[in-house]
Amino acid sequence: MIPSSATFGKLLVGRGSRQGLWLLPLVIALGMVLWLAATTSQFGQWSNLANLVAQGMPLLITAVGQMFVVLVGGLDLSIGSVVSFTTAILALDLPGYITIPGVFLLAGLIGATNGYCVTRLNVHPIVATLSMQYVVLGITRVLRPVSGGTVPEGVRWLVEGSFLGLPLPIFWGILTILAAWKMLYGTRYGLHLFAIGGGIASGTDDAARNFGIPASRNILLAYVLCSLFAALAGVFLAGRIVSGDPNVGLLMELDAITAVAIGGTQLSGGVGSLHGTIIGVAVLALLSNGMNLLNVTPFVQTAIKGTLLMAVVALQSRKKIGL
Repeated sequence: MIPSSATFGKLLVGRGSRQGLWLLPLVIALGMVLWLAATTSQFGQWSNLANLVAQGMPLLITAVGQMFVVLVGGLDLSIGSVVSFTTAILALDLPGYITIPGVFLLAGLIGATNGYCVTRLNVHPIVATLSMQYVVLGITRVLRPVSGGTVPEGVRWLVEGSFLGLPLPIFWGILTILAAWKMLYGTRYGLHLFAIGGGIASGTDDAARNFGIPASRNILLAYVLCSLFAALAGVFLAGRIVSGDPNVGLLMELDAITAVAIGGTQLSGGVGSLHGTIIGVAVLALLSNGMNLLNVTPFVQTAIKGTLLMAVVALQSRKKIGL
């Protein structure tokens, strides 16, 4: 059945959809691909496309993690520091069988602390995770004041290697999406996240709890998952830069929030989709790649991304998310 113009219009603006506004960003992303292909000769080259995937992969991984927190009406501003912290740990010149499990264990503890502060101590997510951002950043700069060190050889291969003729970063993205898809749409936990966020967005924070859903435990787990995804992005970046860097995750949390918001996920919680987040990441990655090809300075790029985040947030309910 062909959808009517009214139905297509609702789909285009995401009105009444639990998946949010994702079709319009998809149209924008496709338009950017066509425009970049028509205006820059380098865009369609294999080397640039491979670089585009590699550059966008940390954003995809962190944005997927950030989405779990946003769905329950929260935000995690500490993930950029977790990314830097992970690279610093991996560059401590210790065996990989110690550092690799260690970074995920520590990231889980960071996420659990964020979740505990939000759910048990009733600290606003922005305050709790911003405080954690500075704590983790301070520890990172003690461990690795400047970039350097060496990462385990296995981590480097997992990023720079290939499988079946394809660069391994593609498989990082596939596995990340499959894992998130399973948790969001293949388990009861994912359903609970949408229910909890929907209640918070409507001003009835106890709605999910009244139906027997352990809201506090699920929210805490969302922060743990967010930190674990950030650690995964840190492992990827460490393999890519082959060293530890205390500043490599700088502002990554804002990029992740921007990508999630562009993809139609409501910052007030309860509405969003994984495919929307992927589209949001594609828009930001294409924007960065296009500005690099057009020789736009990094300072201007940062200003443009900040303006984009402000515009996206302005279109959402700031009262509900406390902004």
